[in-house]
Amino acid sequence: MYHQVVIIGAGPVGGRLATELASRGISTLMVEEHAEIGRPFQCAGLVNPSAMNMVNLQETILQNVDGALIHSPSGIMVPVGKDGVTRTHVVCRKRFDQGVVAQAMVAGAHLWLLSKPIEANVTTSGVELKIEREGELLDVKCDLLIGADGAHSWTRRHFRLGRPKEMMIGFQTDVSGLTGKDNWLEMYTGEDVAPGLFAWVIPTGNNSHRIGVWSRAQDLDGRSVEQCYDALINHPLWKERFAGVKEIARYCGPVPCGVIPKPFKDRVMVIGDAAGMAKPTTGGGIGPGFRQVEAIIDNLVKAIVKGRLKSGDLATVCKPFKIFRKEQDRARALRDLLVTAPDDQKLDSHFKMFNRPDILELINNEGDIEHPVPLGLTLLRKVPEFRKLAVKAGFKILFA
Repeated sequence: MYHQVVIIGAGPVGGRLATELASRGISTLMVEEHAEIGRPFQCAGLVNPSAMNMVNLQETILQNVDGALIHSPSGIMVPVGKDGVTRTHVVCRKRFDQGVVAQAMVAGAHLWLLSKPIEANVTTSGVELKIEREGELLDVKCDLLIGADGAHSWTRRHFRLGRPKEMMIGFQTDVSGLTGKDNWLEMYTGEDVAPGLFAWVIPTGNNSHRIGVWSRAQDLDGRSVEQCYDALINHPLWKERFAGVKEIARYCGPVPCGVIPKPFKDRVMVIGDAAGMAKPTTGGGIGPGFRQVEAIIDNLVKAIVKGRLKSGDLATVCKPFKIFRKEQDRARALRDLLVTAPDDQKLDSHFKMFNRPDILELINNEGDIEHPVPLGLTLLRKVPEFRKLAVKAGFKILFA
């Protein structure tokens, strides 16, 4: 059996890539190990407006989000956003993922469920695959193998393409019985609840929410993310807020941040979470993955059609990844400076400055929960109290 391209993984990024390839006449097969698309899911389910506009799956939106209420360790709250101006969408991940993959199939791509690669060998004429499909072992040949198979990518590991710079751990619950401002999400900081990063409460409509936390292993000091979650909902400052919560489901998974230096070899490449595209500031991966597809698709199709799929050819196709990696490094440097490195006392002092009327105005004029780097740079440049940090930040960003 032959296809020009085989994509391992039929999540939103794999599905989006398959749509773009198939709509340009490239024979494409998606291989998905699970029995249905969109299950399990392990992310907060946020899709920014630009990514949503690429797929026009507005019917999957559960809640629009206008901003974020960000809480310091001692309870100082800073609002970022403006009522009536949608900053991001909360989606039903099952329906969203299924919608993206359905678009790929309408465009002509094929889908195999309950299927996974067992072996892959690159030859001078293509990639020879052995795929287990519903218990049967099948031989498949393709010109190009693309791994869109998530944080623990089989493709990345099998071809020894390296590891993302950071692998965070995320834990989340779906809950009912929590009230709040429907169009605003909440973020909580502090060593007890989310060391180095933050916890979140995201409205999903109909009095339902997603509560989650993520952190780096080195910041957890032997604790689990579940223990951090328990610390959040039982925290003296917040326990009344979470007293009526009823858990519906729990999820846990890795968050890969930091594009791997060389996400390709002869006739093989990885994309999305498999390549480490998640944002180091929010952990979001759908928007960055869609941007990745958009950035490479034209040159990728040309390379496939011309049969130019060696490592050097794919290096040219993947050249935009260098820009994404630099963006991530800058975002990580600012995150470390303003959130990860400070202790709770220092974080509180930051929040006191953020909460001043003049700085709140600056934040809400320029702040964007999806793109925090421009705001961070503006704060370092314009707020006198951050001048000392600005020198350090400048060094970090220059040499990130």
